[in-house]
Amino acid sequence: MLISEMTIPGAYRIQPEPRADSRGHFLESVRDSVLLAATGWELVIRQVNFSVSRRNTLRGVHGTRVPPGQAKFITCVRGLALDIAVDIRVGSPTFGQYDVTYQSPESGTAVYLPDGIGHAFVALTEGTSMCYLCSTEYVPGTMIEIDALDPDLALPWELTEPPIRSAKDTTAPTLAEAAAAGLLPTYEQCPPRPLQPQSSRAAGES
Repeated sequence: MLISEMTIPGAYRIQPEPRADSRGHFLESVRDSVLLAATGWELVIRQVNFSVSRRNTLRGVHGTRVPPGQAKFITCVRGLALDIAVDIRVGSPTFGQYDVTYQSPESGTAVYLPDGIGHAFVALTEGTSMCYLCSTEYVPGTMIEIDALDPDLALPWELTEPPIRSAKDTTAPTLAEAAAAGLLPTYEQCPPRPLQPQSSRAAGES
């Protein structure tokens, strides 16, 4: 697998190498030792979530207050998603910047987002399903919601019609409003770790 740092320091894109045969294909989505060697982050899983979304559903931008924080390893297991990571760390040199990843089961591409990186996606197909491996359990009252249509963020959703959104997402504050209200983590709380040279490849087929 190829692990590369996004334009947002500390966030990573993981691109596995599918192996095909007459049965279909197999891929290694993540291996803890490889992720640790490449990013400095150990993959700790305390909760696993799935979302299933109608086409044109827009979820996010979501994050978690620090503490407790919540790192996420996110993959698309059905359909197609336009996935966006947003730097919400106050004081970060890339605060408010974003990076886009298209995710599908065929590619197996995943994103690894540590504390301080917000996440959002729009479902491009009916029944798009996302899997989230989370480093901590959900703690009520610690979620961060930011308006994914914040004009200052100007996230490139490529929408052709109004998206389907939850009430919380529709009424979420802008990034500037959330920062002014003291809702966001700081860069000091969530510093990135430098990418290490790596050339690991997938192994172990079943």
